[in-house]
Amino acid sequence: MREGVVVRLARWSIALLILAFVARTVVWNWHDFQTQTITWTFRPLPALASVLLVWAMYVLLIEAWRRILAGWGESLAPVPAARIWVLSSLGKYVPGKVWAIAGMALMAKDRGVAAWAATASALLMQALSIGTGAAIAAIFGGQALASQRPGLLAWFWVGGAGALLAVAALMYPPVSRRLLTLAGLGLDQPAPEPAPLVFGLIANLAAWIGYGGALWLLAEAVLVRSELAPAVAIAGFAASYIAGLVALFVPGGLVVREGLLFALLQGSIGAGPATALAVASRVLLTITELGAAVPFLILRWGSARAA
Repeated sequence: MREGVVVRLARWSIALLILAFVARTVVWNWHDFQTQTITWTFRPLPALASVLLVWAMYVLLIEAWRRILAGWGESLAPVPAARIWVLSSLGKYVPGKVWAIAGMALMAKDRGVAAWAATASALLMQALSIGTGAAIAAIFGGQALASQRPGLLAWFWVGGAGALLAVAALMYPPVSRRLLTLAGLGLDQPAPEPAPLVFGLIANLAAWIGYGGALWLLAEAVLVRSELAPAVAIAGFAASYIAGLVALFVPGGLVVREGLLFALLQGSIGAGPATALAVASRVLLTITELGAAVPFLILRWGSARAA
């Protein structure tokens, strides 16, 4: 119980620090923001490519989740797995950030997956996501962040190195068993096999790069003249998305994510374009998440009517 309280306090502290950073950045750049003219355009081909790239990353992550389940001897077909993944992901818009994991576990259980394996696999995938995202942000965006706020480069690299070590620790059976215990799933469950975890690690690394590429394509689609470097797009997306995940009290990371993305991008492309891209990125995420969910919702509604 005490460890759970410590973890919750740590996450709240990190979230508050992120909010303080975002607020300070907005205050410092408020004058520049007021003088910026936000000009939009729309190019359909890079916009479509951005959406398709995000959906491709969904497919990759769903397969990684399926393989982790298979490493525990639990099977889930691709289509049901996609339905569970996509629909449960909408739970992050409910304050608390536990509903996505809970929804994934419950729906997987309804498909015959053991409750402990469904929950543990969801927790491991989120741990892999946060750890690899922090590492990707450090690797691709350390220099850009340092040029905006001198002195932060060292902290950026330390955070990325710590995240890599944390992810590597998941491969060690005693650590993974300890995580299962902390999650209330018991010590008698087997440790996950290394191969699926390695695939999950690679899949999450690739997904962060893909998401950053989608942000870069989005900049090409909505900015009149995009000067966003691909590496900055990758780092900015990863860092801001993780900030939204850590902010437990904000549904879907709203405002927190956009604020940090603006803070990370405005030094490279200017306050106006950074604001436009932060807003457009939220629209992109909404379109991709709802667009992926709608077919499954329609099929479920149709099945219910037929019954």
